[in-house]
Amino acid sequence: METYARCLVLPSTYRDSVWLMHLSHTLESLPGVQKVAVMMGTSHNKAVLQEAELLTTEGKAGGANDLLVCVQTETPTAAAEALREATKRVTQQQQRQGNVAGEAAPRTLETALRRLPDANLACISVPGEYAVQEARKALRHGLHVFLFSARVDLEAEVALKHLAAQQGLLMMGPDCGTAILNGVPLGFANHLPRGVVGLIAASGTGLQQVSCLLAQQGVGGRDVHERIGGHNMRAALQALAQDRDTHVLVLIAKPPATHVAARLVQDAERIGKPCVLAFLGETAPRQASGAVYPVATLAQAALVAGALARGESIPIGESDIPTPLTAELQAACVALQPGQRLVRALYCGGTLAHEALGLLRRTLGTVTSNLDHTLEASHGATHVVLDLGAEEFTQARPHPMIDPSMRRQHLLEAARNPAVAVVLCDVMLGWSAHPDAAGVLAAAWEEAQTIAQAAGRGFVGIAHVCGAPQDPQGFESQCKILHNQGIILADSNAQAVGLAAAALGVQVQASAVQPLAAGQDGRTIPPHDQLSSVTMPARLPALFAAGPRIINVGLELFATQLAAHGVPVVHVDWRPPAGGNTRLASLLERLR
Repeated sequence: METYARCLVLPSTYRDSVWLMHLSHTLESLPGVQKVAVMMGTSHNKAVLQEAELLTTEGKAGGANDLLVCVQTETPTAAAEALREATKRVTQQQQRQGNVAGEAAPRTLETALRRLPDANLACISVPGEYAVQEARKALRHGLHVFLFSARVDLEAEVALKHLAAQQGLLMMGPDCGTAILNGVPLGFANHLPRGVVGLIAASGTGLQQVSCLLAQQGVGGRDVHERIGGHNMRAALQALAQDRDTHVLVLIAKPPATHVAARLVQDAERIGKPCVLAFLGETAPRQASGAVYPVATLAQAALVAGALARGESIPIGESDIPTPLTAELQAACVALQPGQRLVRALYCGGTLAHEALGLLRRTLGTVTSNLDHTLEASHGATHVVLDLGAEEFTQARPHPMIDPSMRRQHLLEAARNPAVAVVLCDVMLGWSAHPDAAGVLAAAWEEAQTIAQAAGRGFVGIAHVCGAPQDPQGFESQCKILHNQGIILADSNAQAVGLAAAALGVQVQASAVQPLAAGQDGRTIPPHDQLSSVTMPARLPALFAAGPRIINVGLELFATQLAAHGVPVVHVDWRPPAGGNTRLASLLERLR
């Protein structure tokens, strides 16, 4: 069948990825439209469009600050109508407003600071190639930084954190997904009660998992910080140790380097407050002494921290899978055929994917994943864990927590594979996340079930809804949507992995370690004088005392969320500098 590709170029029309997503979904719903791609005209994006056979001669001429609207349709009329709709949507969009009525949003950080001169934090979510420049400017203006942007090289990250330390500022990120400061949600934060547990993490959805499981226990948190690295993690530990309202601390990270882990453990042992250590991916939890409690999973971290906060005895190990869930799983497995022996785990949350990968490998053996690049090297049928929030899936499109629709194609591929028995998914709730992530998954799951049933196979779906009771999507209603679609719901990510393994007749291997008396664990920790001393950033107490006052540079969604919480915020109507020429922008920055 003949198709028609057309491309509309809108000069000097920059929009962030969330706005582009909404326009793309609108055009996809029009009659006769087969494929849509709405992207800024960067070299990388044009290469993607070329590969998808959507880049026309007009599109090739577009620049990095130009908006490209590319469609493939059944008829020329359908193409023309889609491009007319795109033009209408763009021209009807009202000029972005700052916090002062009648004023256009500022275009630069410096202009925004004139609007909010007492700002103390910058929330930055611009494309990665521009993120370092914006973060550096914020730090030089004396602002703490929440850097949501990813794809920042290690050398630049180290330089930013060194600058932050010199300035006495907190540098969260890059690739910082969530934080809560004085009750103010940044990025993908959940609606959490205030309480006595302080959480510090180098992993975003791991932080959300623990804080949400605590909220479901009725235990609130103090301040939570994600993706802040070894040095800043130690500094945050010192800060929360001095907070009189923080009674219990939780550290969450993928396994740190040995010397970093030793320093974190020693710091935790010295602060005088109970501290839970969740270093994910270790074959056995790290041993510690005193009031330090190593755990193997995020669920264990929440259980132990909750018990400590309530003054109860410490639970040991994972809870058994409840009998009703076991019965539900057994019923779902009846239709599985003898050749169905594989698990497909499709995650929006990277840390949850990492936890699942570790648990499944200890239980099922060979599991391939894009997390450690084993997927490309695999041969034959294997269990698979996919992190759909990884760089290869998020180029020129929003994170799957904002737009979880990308999971659909992987789910349908799994349904067509006669060896796949179980699909494992997460559903992420919270501020800035998709308003109906469960509905998106349920619709895709219905399609997948139809495919599997047509082939005479069963197909088991297991999901965990990572959310707090008061999240804006409605925790209970999201769970009900999935349950009504026949998806088995687990109470935690670790339990979901346990159910997936149980469907194959295997029990997940996870362990727990109780606190040990000093000297019994055999650890080698550097002497105190060999450990670099860490103090909390000098300007951090003032941030805690006053609360965040924010300049938002990047996703307007974050500014809208902050304003809804009554937080002083000015949104910057950011555009790529130097017309999107990163080399020229770098030269201009050095000349300042």
